[in-house]
Amino acid sequence: MKYALVTGGSRGIGRAVCVALAREGYSILVNYASNRTAALETVRLVEEAGGTAEIMPFNVAFSHEVDDALAKWEETHPGEFISVLVNNAGIREDNLMIFMQDEQWNKVLETNLFGFFFVTRRVLKNMLTKRNGRIINITSLSGLTGMPGQTNYSASKAGIIGATRSLALEVAPRKVTVNCVAPGFIDTDMTADINQDDHKGRIPAGRFGQPYEVAAAVAFFASQEASYITGQVLSVNGGLHT
Repeated sequence: MKYALVTGGSRGIGRAVCVALAREGYSILVNYASNRTAALETVRLVEEAGGTAEIMPFNVAFSHEVDDALAKWEETHPGEFISVLVNNAGIREDNLMIFMQDEQWNKVLETNLFGFFFVTRRVLKNMLTKRNGRIINITSLSGLTGMPGQTNYSASKAGIIGATRSLALEVAPRKVTVNCVAPGFIDTDMTADINQDDHKGRIPAGRFGQPYEVAAAVAFFASQEASYITGQVLSVNGGLHT
């Protein structure tokens, strides 16, 4: 059985990634922090697509939760390992820097950047031992260009890009690839508070993207055909680069 762990897999891009990878033959581990109902809906959609899935609750921002959940899974799946990791869990706490509170800065960095570190470090060992692995990190247009009101979010996503490039160099000899997918404006819960009409004119494609379009890029990076691609950032943004 091939296993893929998708953090933040209960909704939006994460849910679409779970379904896309299930169609590629992976058994999906659907991570979520608190919304069990939404995670179970993702499981239902994976099964509807002909795949298998199980939920894996933990908050990526807390290393002990990450370690405990993965240790428990390994105990109940002897001899198995997670060969695809999609670091998708992320949050926004937008504010202008001059008004930004410590909690807003810390919470975003802890979830988006520290979470990437805690989960990847824990899963990586078995990938290296097995000489087989795909790590795909969901970053953002904001991490490439910056966005006003998102210094915390941009810092976290830019940090993931830098970490991806460094880690790719470390693990390539063990046949593990590390890449990023950088969505632009995607129609999800995370962008529900954004007026699409205010931004469509800036997007050459003239619309917000859909989660399945991001998931397709993730599925490509997870494939055997992408085995010679590592340390890269693939933008899925309708042509919006500035």
